[in-house]
Amino acid sequence: MNTNEKYEIADLVIKHAIKNGADEVAVAISDSASSHIEIREKKIDRLQESISNGLSLSLYVQKKYSSHSTNHLKKDDLMKFVEGAVAATKYLSEDEFRYLPDSERYYKGGGEDLMTMDANINTLDPKSKIELARQAENEIFGTDERIISITASYDDSVSSDVFVTSNGFKGESNGSFAGISASVSIKGETGRPQDYWGEYCIHLDDLVKSGIGKKALERTIRKLDPRKISSGKYLMLVDNLAAGNLMGPFISAIYGSSMYQKNSFLIGKANTKVASEILTIIDDPLLPKGFGSRHFDQEGINAVKREVIENGILKNYFIGTYYGRKLNLPPTTIGPSNLVFKSGDKDQAALVKSVKKGVLVTGFNGGNCNGSTGDFSYGIEGFYIENGEIKYPVNEMNISGNMKEFWNTLVAVGNDPYKFGSYLTPSMLFDNTDFSGL
Repeated sequence: MNTNEKYEIADLVIKHAIKNGADEVAVAISDSASSHIEIREKKIDRLQESISNGLSLSLYVQKKYSSHSTNHLKKDDLMKFVEGAVAATKYLSEDEFRYLPDSERYYKGGGEDLMTMDANINTLDPKSKIELARQAENEIFGTDERIISITASYDDSVSSDVFVTSNGFKGESNGSFAGISASVSIKGETGRPQDYWGEYCIHLDDLVKSGIGKKALERTIRKLDPRKISSGKYLMLVDNLAAGNLMGPFISAIYGSSMYQKNSFLIGKANTKVASEILTIIDDPLLPKGFGSRHFDQEGINAVKREVIENGILKNYFIGTYYGRKLNLPPTTIGPSNLVFKSGDKDQAALVKSVKKGVLVTGFNGGNCNGSTGDFSYGIEGFYIENGEIKYPVNEMNISGNMKEFWNTLVAVGNDPYKFGSYLTPSMLFDNTDFSGL
């Protein structure tokens, strides 16, 4: 289905919904194609290819709101779908805050190409995709007698979407993704450690195709025969791959929905210090080839670059139109795009050398964070550091604390942002973190 056909369907749906009693309407139409291939023991263990399309419908009827979706896009089916959706919405309770955004805030078109789409991914034949996964396995298959299993994968996705509202918004967005990964488990004296590595891209020409299996094996071997260390306060260096998990609860706390539901430990903290002064985060939706780049958000609101945290000061919340009205706060955007962190001057290796006694955390295993209080406890795995050197792996330990105090203990950030996601987290060094083990 091409873009013009999607716009024609969206216009038809909007007109029919209004004819049947809707006051305002928003329609999103998407189509996508994706592949997933897994290689195990030199054999294709899984090969999945899918092509899908669908329509999402948001209805505002007599101060009542509902959302619906369907993948039946023939005209007769859609008309019945719309009629039923409008009729059902009339039975809901009124909500005075439910109506479309002010049209002045919409994206009006134009802007630089964000390079979020590479149609060449669709031209890659299945045999080539299989060979890319197979290559990752071949790098390490049979190279170490301790290897128990290897899973090598290739994944990709290409999508195209349009979004139209009854009060004047009309926009399209496209995205693509490709990646190769390998997961390895090996037999040790005290367990069977497992780790992985992956390389991902938006444009196929940028995809790293070699060294993936080797790096996955190296990451797994270094975890052999872990120990525990004595409970106490340690410097904690968090790997850039794991730092996004640690950042998650902090970002969730600045969503408008979390604040309205009283599930945020950062309510009322705008323009106050909420973290160490070395923490600066910018939400940059206009980053070329960014995994979260966009010209407009899910509501059609024009995407702009904005500071989230500046030198530890909370500058902006993520507030969509609806929760902005309920909270009586100015709306910003419904959620983050690319979170870019101000870098320090050291890579992870240099940060390790700066640690006299601490733990390099490379993964979090279970645990939780209380959104309303900020109290957290997480299982961790990683490596014990002494006098600037990694000594041995550690696991079966926990860290605990409170997010409101914890982020003020950040003492250094690396110059090594994670490249394969919308959270471009660097390595992060925290002081006096509570570890429990022996």
